[in-house]
Amino acid sequence: MTDSSGINSSGVQGQGSGAGTLDSSSQGAIAASKPSLSAPGPPNRKQRRHIVLTSHPSRSGLRGQPIDWGQADPVQRGAIVATVSDPSHRNAIGTHSGSYAVYRALAVANGGLCPDHRPDLTNTAPAIAIGPHPSWADPQKIVSLDPFGAGVGEVYQPLLAQGIDIRPTIAVTNAHIQMPELLDALRQGRLAADGAIVKPSGDLVVTKAAVEPVWYLPGVAQRLGVSEDDLRYALFEQTGGMFPELVTRPDLKVFLPPIGGITVYLVGDVAAITDPGRPVTVRVHDECNGSDVFGSDICTCRPYLVHGLEECIRTAQQGGAGVIVYFRKEGRALGEVTKFLVYNARKRQQGGDRADAYFARTECVAGVQDVRFQELMPDVLHWLGITRIDRFVSMSDMKYNAIVRSGIEIVERVPIPDDLVPPDARVEIEAKKAAGYYTDQGVPSEEDLIQIKGRNLTD
Repeated sequence: MTDSSGINSSGVQGQGSGAGTLDSSSQGAIAASKPSLSAPGPPNRKQRRHIVLTSHPSRSGLRGQPIDWGQADPVQRGAIVATVSDPSHRNAIGTHSGSYAVYRALAVANGGLCPDHRPDLTNTAPAIAIGPHPSWADPQKIVSLDPFGAGVGEVYQPLLAQGIDIRPTIAVTNAHIQMPELLDALRQGRLAADGAIVKPSGDLVVTKAAVEPVWYLPGVAQRLGVSEDDLRYALFEQTGGMFPELVTRPDLKVFLPPIGGITVYLVGDVAAITDPGRPVTVRVHDECNGSDVFGSDICTCRPYLVHGLEECIRTAQQGGAGVIVYFRKEGRALGEVTKFLVYNARKRQQGGDRADAYFARTECVAGVQDVRFQELMPDVLHWLGITRIDRFVSMSDMKYNAIVRSGIEIVERVPIPDDLVPPDARVEIEAKKAAGYYTDQGVPSEEDLIQIKGRNLTD
């Protein structure tokens, strides 16, 4: 941050009114010797370096093309340039790779990665084309990802040829999934091998897409019902001032936040997703490492994920398509540390782990029940071109409401079958039913919730 003289608290003097420089002799707080930014080398390499700050627009000299969000033509919309190899081309706050950008910084710091490296995008194009769809040109439908993010190598080839470092934020490939539960379903006759979608070995054939977050800040603010200024200041303050451009560069409207992304698994014919005459089944799933990967039985996450996959397979084998959307929002986006602290609090509280105190224990630790804010979640469905979901495999009222409010029709809601709920997860599922989650059974009363208990911490 700078005062009216262009001098900030670190002794950084701005060039003009804001694009400042850090010289290694400026202050004792700024190291006099740093590794060169032009090539990798050992961390003790002694060279002065010159860092250009681009926190203020009027004097930074940036030539990055402005983003006109919502344009149907990706060239008119403008390429999103968030790489650091040439600051003069940047037109977005943050950088690529989400939370993995920090690991990239470590690789640069120890000399393992050249900071000027640019990816060779040869043969990296999507394995199957997705879109464009009308929703791509609707700034109300998509605000948290770049719908053109998978086609960078083709759409922006002229700009790439000019040396502008544009990078994909979406990648699409084909894969096989192997899960023991799917093989069991095949052996028990719940699923059938067709040779195309489900192999005799039990392998599930899918198309999968990885999506990095790209936030159009005015749209995100509107979706959350806050002002853009308040959103920018909260993001700046709650990240410890990590991105000063949030509060000093109102001209930059796009932000690549350092958070986890999305993985989408498509089952069956992708064309069926946008065909009104063919059924579509969708499971939107928020990450739960303990259950999804290691099979923890305190929640229903992995059983519900597997159930969603089975429903997607059945729909695909009937000529439709199945969609699993997997968000990196561990512990309701509160994080795994917070989640485990809550587990301990639940198990140690007076009376043990009880359904009637399920949400209260999270609030005691985190101050809030849930920060996933499903308002941004439907964007990935609009990227796929989905306008109707025939079977929505979720009990979440927040997910359902966000999808319907975004203009997507949901025909049927599919709860998790009762026999798939682990005994220790009964606390979670019954508390959620009482809080408004969809159920085709009766809603438990307060008296019922008091009686529903989980294991002790030491059991």
